[in-house]
Amino acid sequence: MGALTAALGGGGKDESVYRSAWQELDAALAAYPDRFIGFGTVRLDLPAKEVEAYVEREVVGRGLRGIGELTPPPGRAALIEPVLRASAEHGGLPVVVHGFAPTTQEDLRILASLARRYRRVPLVISQLGGLNWLSAIELVRENPNMYIELSTAPVVFAVRFAIKEVPERAVFGSDAPYGDPVLARVAVERDTPPGELRDRVLGNTLAELLDL
Repeated sequence: MGALTAALGGGGKDESVYRSAWQELDAALAAYPDRFIGFGTVRLDLPAKEVEAYVEREVVGRGLRGIGELTPPPGRAALIEPVLRASAEHGGLPVVVHGFAPTTQEDLRILASLARRYRRVPLVISQLGGLNWLSAIELVRENPNMYIELSTAPVVFAVRFAIKEVPERAVFGSDAPYGDPVLARVAVERDTPPGELRDRVLGNTLAELLDL
């Protein structure tokens, strides 16, 4: 939990920390290429031009398919703008941003504003926006390039409501290891009948985003 708290603070990290994480990711992708698709994190503590170069080198250059999960410090969601700009330059890589605390409601509004500026970029709000889930769903509904990931719901009704309001842009997630993949799947299955909608939420929408 201490590591999680430090990560969510959004502060800068020594480059060696990133290198170690990338090595673990690369090893998993190499061992199970038929089961895992890699997303790469991006340092937000660098100047904008360096962030854009970072995306090209450490995400696109390593063959990863998306960016995230980004964790800007609370009140500073605007730091992700260079990442969105770089994503747009590389065909619109999906970008996942942490949605639970310490992300604030104002951060979510800033993210929506950036989504409107970079309409080619799929912007995914994770953890259902945390305790601000209602606002997060409303913002996703209003912005067609925003998506909401359904893990860590504070109430089961939030999952049901998100699927009802944005059925084509609600995507399954578990927040593992802090969440349980089985329980997260059951929540979706309780709120959807078997068939096209359930399949879309559990994977087909994400498959479309990743051109699978």
